[in-house]
Amino acid sequence: MARTRKFSADRIAAIARRSVPNVKSSASPITLGRVLGVAAGALAATALTNLVLAREAERSHPPEGKFITIDGVRLHYIERGDGPVVVLLHGNGAMAGDFVLSGLFDLLATDYRVIAFDRPGFGYSERPRRRIWTADAQAAMLHGALLRLDVPRAVVVGHSWGTLVALALALKDPVRTAGLVLLSGYYYPSVRADAALLSWPAIPVLGDLLRYTISPIVGRLMAPMVYRKLFAPAPVSTRFENEFPLELAVRPSQIRASAAETALMIPGAASLADHYPELSIPIAIMAGGGDKIVSSDRQSGRLSAALPQTMLHDVPDAGHMLHHIVPEEVAAIIREIARTALS
Repeated sequence: MARTRKFSADRIAAIARRSVPNVKSSASPITLGRVLGVAAGALAATALTNLVLAREAERSHPPEGKFITIDGVRLHYIERGDGPVVVLLHGNGAMAGDFVLSGLFDLLATDYRVIAFDRPGFGYSERPRRRIWTADAQAAMLHGALLRLDVPRAVVVGHSWGTLVALALALKDPVRTAGLVLLSGYYYPSVRADAALLSWPAIPVLGDLLRYTISPIVGRLMAPMVYRKLFAPAPVSTRFENEFPLELAVRPSQIRASAAETALMIPGAASLADHYPELSIPIAIMAGGGDKIVSSDRQSGRLSAALPQTMLHDVPDAGHMLHHIVPEEVAAIIREIARTALS
């Protein structure tokens, strides 16, 4: 992944100043129309600034991989290595390059053909609005992509929201999905405040206004706090802090995808939960102690109890970002499942 180009407050302010039209002062009384006009101009300038920053971020972080079009949707993926296939599916708000950034991708590419997808709407993959991108819909898309990429069987690895897609893919095609490795997953519906608080940018019209104006600014300001929560109780990895492409993550298009997945998380888990016992393939579940994003006991522990063939690996004090904190341990578990499933 290319090194992150940081946009300072001065840099953002300079872009904003160039975007604001030159309005001459007037001595006439302030009217509601003038106030609304100034507000509309400020929002337009903010939107233009965010679009400029998004284009600059894409120039600084060009696509690392290749593209494939499935059912009219252009997907971006990163592929390296030879041998049995391992597919990597990232979580909400991330992208395929996060597995490269963590080191997990390169650890696996020495022995396997590794394919990491930008799921629809993230990184450089499209997410058309005409479709509701449930875990099942994404699994159907990836199923078609794997067929086109001539993948007969694969071990599928999902992190966080990506575990739902991995499970949906295994339920859809248990023959080609040889095994699963599920990292810090959300598997059963539960009450979550973030589902109500963070879904607004996915709402038509109002959400569009938010994601082009206020949401990118809020995302930049809250990033350090979000990083700490993602990694807690472990420290934020230095490489993630310095190189994660935040400006790609706060593009209006990716904000919409993240908000939509937040809204779809609870119903997505509810739609899949009753079908988990149908799975008979080798499955490894990994959970980090102290995870502040999902409860490892209520999620990973419950899934392990429902599936007798699973291996549950608890990693003390590792938090949600297992692939960054213990990449070698994650790679070892993937290899163990691959030896069982792909031999």
